[in-house]
Amino acid sequence: MQKEEEFENLVKRMLELLDEDPNREGLLKTPKRVFKSFEFMTQGYLQDPKKVLNDALFASDNSQMVLIKDIEFYSMCEHHLLPIIGRAHVAYIPDGKVVGLSKIPRMVDIFARRLQIQEQLTEQIAEAIHEVIAPKGVGVVVQARHMCMEMRGVEKTHSNTTTSSLKGLFLKSNTRKEFFDIINAPQATRF
Repeated sequence: MQKEEEFENLVKRMLELLDEDPNREGLLKTPKRVFKSFEFMTQGYLQDPKKVLNDALFASDNSQMVLIKDIEFYSMCEHHLLPIIGRAHVAYIPDGKVVGLSKIPRMVDIFARRLQIQEQLTEQIAEAIHEVIAPKGVGVVVQARHMCMEMRGVEKTHSNTTTSSLKGLFLKSNTRKEFFDIINAPQATRF
């Protein structure tokens, strides 16, 4: 409770520094709302992405690429505390074991629900899969819009940032090409 109270007092002080009246009707509950928002948006610090993956490993003879495309995520820029809105494409080539499909998006969310830079987020996702699943290769591509570029600064509303992390077989040209061809293919009709 002390943490929540301190946070709310800081928000109240911030409002005062912006020449706002934190006691006016529209702002009375703002410090509490901001605390709850930040608590939710940074919940990834309280979760272990490797545990999520480890809890759903299964033996498998599959040796072909497993790809989960268009994993939506929301994060916050660690430099400006403004939103990052994006999609992750995550693939791996199994080596004797696979992970439950829902665990990959959960792991993406755990890393995204921390203060981030996109480059680090991309690498953290790839590293966690590489360490826990120990596949023959991992490919991660993250595409995102950064509100710190759109709402302030250069104000470029149509820019998109793409980062990638490739490991193992994904460094070979044929696997790399297959991965990028699949993620760049036009979206099929939804099921």
